[in-house]
Amino acid sequence: MARSGLPLAVFQIVLRNLIKTRIPETQSEGLWRGHRTLLIDGSSFSMPDTPELQNQFGQPSGQKPGCGLPVAKFLALFDAGTGLLLEMIPLSLRSHEMGTVAGIHHGLKPNDVLVGDRGFCSFAHLAILVRDGIFAVIRMHQRQLVSFTPNRPHALPGNNRAAKGLPRSRWLRSLGTLDQVVEWFKPEDSPEWMTEEQYALLPATLTVRELRYQVGRPGFRTRTVTLATTLLDVTLYPLESLAELYFTRWQVELNFRHLKITMNMDVLKCKTVVGVLKELTVYAIVYNLVCTVMMGAARRQRVDVQRISFVDALRWLVEVKSDDELPMLVVNPARPGRYEPRVRKRRPKQFTPMNKPRSVLRKDLLDQGVSVA
Repeated sequence: MARSGLPLAVFQIVLRNLIKTRIPETQSEGLWRGHRTLLIDGSSFSMPDTPELQNQFGQPSGQKPGCGLPVAKFLALFDAGTGLLLEMIPLSLRSHEMGTVAGIHHGLKPNDVLVGDRGFCSFAHLAILVRDGIFAVIRMHQRQLVSFTPNRPHALPGNNRAAKGLPRSRWLRSLGTLDQVVEWFKPEDSPEWMTEEQYALLPATLTVRELRYQVGRPGFRTRTVTLATTLLDVTLYPLESLAELYFTRWQVELNFRHLKITMNMDVLKCKTVVGVLKELTVYAIVYNLVCTVMMGAARRQRVDVQRISFVDALRWLVEVKSDDELPMLVVNPARPGRYEPRVRKRRPKQFTPMNKPRSVLRKDLLDQGVSVA
């Protein structure tokens, strides 16, 4: 009842003010070659099964009506240098992240570098970033054909039949064996997340750098990675440096783990849409407070902020009193290239998954003569 009495706007104002006070640190700590680096990605969470949440967010298509829980996606923007959560936008399960990416761009500034996975690699997205003075390092989508052959033939927009099997970019110059500058052509059809008027304002072509490298570290699933970037200067941004930058994208997965596993945001408890939005905002506030504690500990202990234990910082923040000084927090060992199998040790309960609505299951028990008391 107390939570429902506070408007959502109050929580949002607290979060915005907290982020604003930390913005100077994101512009000075953990820079990459003079650029602030932002990580973008999406994840999901579940919530109680109520009609309001089902209508707003939906549930996975493989679950029968009455047998599943509402699941929502959210798009997040993290500062790579400090781990701060700058933007978090929830969206329905069947919506595409690109439809909300414009809301995430509010957290970006000119000269920033946005690092993202293949779901964010498109002509329209890169054109918007270039227009706003923002650089991009994004993994190429697996369906995009990339050839590093100099002076190779290429497909032209609208010539789909004759262009089968040809890259849809014009080769401009080589920067290395697997490093080149090409010209992307604007597709004829606008994406679903843009209006035709907005799409018409984008340029007809876009100069993009494509590069490819091999991942030779044990335990890594992907062996070949192809990137698209608008950082065209090979002297300032060599291929090896861009590969290391993209490797830092893994930090976003650790940030999601802190939010969803350590802080239990994986399953929310509120039963209304407004309640869910409040709950998400409070999680973001607490997460950024923990990151603030980690930044203070990192300066004092002279280590990288990612090495400060998130769990230790969270425990101290929960128990801290107004006159307590920040103690020496646990520093995680540096383990570059560490890998572990993606398995879980704790076994789930051996119950049959719910494949019928609860009312039907109760009736089945009564028909069998089994007490449901």
